[in-house]
Amino acid sequence: MTAPSDSLAPPKAAALSRATLLAIGGVGLCALIWGTTWYAITLQFGTVAPLVSIVWRFGLAAVLIFAGCLATGRSLKLTRNQHLAALGQGVFAFSISYSFTYAAEGRIASAVVAVIFASLALLNLILFRVAARQKSAAAAWGGALLGVVGVAVLSGSEVLTGGLSAASLVGVGFAFTAVAASAFGNYFAWRGQEAGSAVIPSTAWAMAYGTGVLALYGLATGVEWSIEPTVRYLGSLLYLSVFGSVIAFVVYFGIARSRGYALASYISALTPPIAMLVSVLFEHARFGWLALAGLGLVLAGQVLMIRAPRVSAA
Repeated sequence: MTAPSDSLAPPKAAALSRATLLAIGGVGLCALIWGTTWYAITLQFGTVAPLVSIVWRFGLAAVLIFAGCLATGRSLKLTRNQHLAALGQGVFAFSISYSFTYAAEGRIASAVVAVIFASLALLNLILFRVAARQKSAAAAWGGALLGVVGVAVLSGSEVLTGGLSAASLVGVGFAFTAVAASAFGNYFAWRGQEAGSAVIPSTAWAMAYGTGVLALYGLATGVEWSIEPTVRYLGSLLYLSVFGSVIAFVVYFGIARSRGYALASYISALTPPIAMLVSVLFEHARFGWLALAGLGLVLAGQVLMIRAPRVSAA
């Protein structure tokens, strides 16, 4: 009676182990890429308007994904509902979120913006619970709340260190606005998934829609369209487009679909250590014990989220 049970156990364990390793690898890749893109964004500042840099970034990324789909014979067709979901995803995740992200990084250290994005986990849990009726384990809520406390400690440390300057306060506000927009972008990405759209073509359309909305806004406001022909600008643009947009977002939305949107955003809290290290090395940022304590709380919260069991929708 025990032989059939024993014979079935190894394949099940092997499948679980393989899925876990793939998820960990994807999370690590996204964390490494996004942990460095925060600094790469600062290399875009100069003669080119931030809005224009975002248009070049996601416009190029969308073209690359479209080209990849055409080269591999992958269909780019979406239904009406799938297009509407991609439009919502593009407006919130790429247009609004990144506009405020670039604005925030012009006022506070890039590492601080990265840490504030750790609060995305809690916003995702709340939004998906209310809008999609998805339940999450108590440990996930506890981890997300712990992460928010850590974000408050670190961002508060930045504001106090800056002497409560208007720029610091505005920068922190812009960063939280970007986080909120990202949460809604995740919701619309989930709507696309529910409508049956594949992750790669829907991401390409979302980036295209986001780029188009920003371009129209730029034309309406009379922004100057230019590009800086320097190694610094073009190098950062290529890195942000290929690695920070094409690779990272395709991997991220793939993980979100398989592991759940409400919990996948713990990736955003694994990037602060990398972002803080890069900021110290290249931006000459200095973080005191209060900031390190905030980072510790963020990481502790993510441990709880990772260990939390998944709970099905209500």
